[in-house]
Amino acid sequence: MLLVDGHNLLYRATFGFPTPIHSRDKTRELTGVFGFFALLRVAIRDEIPDPPEVIVIFDGEYGSAARKQADASYKANRVPDESTLKPIRALPDVKRGLDAYGIAWTEIDDAEADDTIATLVHLTGGQKRLIMSGDRDFYQLLDHDVRVLNTAMHPGKRHIGPPEVIERYGVTPGQWPCFRALCGDPSDNIPGVRGIGSVTAARLLAGGLALEDLPGSGRLAGAAGQRVRDTFDQVLAWREMIRVRTDVAVPYRPCGAPSPALPAPAEIVEKLGLW
Repeated sequence: MLLVDGHNLLYRATFGFPTPIHSRDKTRELTGVFGFFALLRVAIRDEIPDPPEVIVIFDGEYGSAARKQADASYKANRVPDESTLKPIRALPDVKRGLDAYGIAWTEIDDAEADDTIATLVHLTGGQKRLIMSGDRDFYQLLDHDVRVLNTAMHPGKRHIGPPEVIERYGVTPGQWPCFRALCGDPSDNIPGVRGIGSVTAARLLAGGLALEDLPGSGRLAGAAGQRVRDTFDQVLAWREMIRVRTDVAVPYRPCGAPSPALPAPAEIVEKLGLW
């Protein structure tokens, strides 16, 4: 099963695609739509040996509301402007294209894609699941049956499982929310503890410790340790924002059958009448 982080892929297609794509009359930019289907098609073709069941999951319009209510600074660094609205404008055509070729997608108004994907992972145990995204918060879901696929990385490093996380960051997938709460997550505007980088955070959590274990561990020494003590309640709150939910009321249920193959993206754009 391939679970696609829809907005993540659409933003990458819009801003990271090598060549801008326009309609024949040059009046409409089609980079996001064209790039979305090109990147998805290539990922399925080159990175997955057997045809998968594909489900694309989009962020709900009010998906981040609960986290923003808990902390108004959550994702406050993502200020909309004319350029960042491009993917939003492309979204209806992407959904039409998915419908036209029988690729399932779901969007829940009050859920972020992270939580919907986490719930689908939770509901589909016993089979191999691949999460296509560049969002590292999905690392907390990894186990022997769950991997992250990040095609923005170099070949040979695109499939990420527990061993890769442990090797690179020095923490286990289960420790990921604690780790990111300590060292921060700039993409979501979570600053972490001042002076605590990824190396120090991993050292504090070494041996499988969680945040709750730190006050009695003897590891919170010196100025850095005191800063963790001083902001401990805030660190716990950051961890709750980083943790994904697995209790979203998902209306779609996987069917267990491979999804139809996608044609070349130019054919999809033609079918949608966008050229």
